[in-house]
Amino acid sequence: MSTGEEKIWEILSGLAPEEVCKRSNAIFDAASGLYSLKSFGNDFYISPQERRIFGHYPENEALLKKLGYFFRLPVIGYLAMAKDISPAERLVKPINMAGGQLFFRGSHVIPLEKVAEKYGNDKEGFLHAGMTLGGEILEYGDASMKLFPFPRVPVTMILWIADEEFPPRADLLFDSGIEFQLPIDIIWAIAMMSVIALL
Repeated sequence: MSTGEEKIWEILSGLAPEEVCKRSNAIFDAASGLYSLKSFGNDFYISPQERRIFGHYPENEALLKKLGYFFRLPVIGYLAMAKDISPAERLVKPINMAGGQLFFRGSHVIPLEKVAEKYGNDKEGFLHAGMTLGGEILEYGDASMKLFPFPRVPVTMILWIADEEFPPRADLLFDSGIEFQLPIDIIWAIAMMSVIALL
């Protein structure tokens, strides 16, 4: 467990569950000491005491395994830091956010080209994948959807199908309000998990 993750677990453990739930739209069960939180249409359970994240169903566990490290830090970071504010309803590319260059450097590059490769000629497959993740269909590009990695953090994914002139392309955008919600490293991990969930 990284020091960063350990520190956030400590912060989360010290917070009043009522406050955490109000800010994050999670649910807390006092008897079990567990938070339940919706992510990509699935219910996940978080135990600050055991520092454990799990699901009750095979599909939850499969998603948890697929997302791995990119899921753990954002989940606890979101519970510990999310704010009770409405979306700004303005989309922003990660690179245009404060510190957004992080998304385009070395090993931190978000692998959007893999989404484009996988779905570049399969609009229906892209939409189906998004729907199985609890997404809502939008009307941008050739196909688009709004995913909900967390209740207060919508992510918009846009697919541009390949044609004679251009190769396929995928874009990821956040609601601009996310900059008031979470620090850039957590936002980066949420972008990563949103892309990985579609692959």
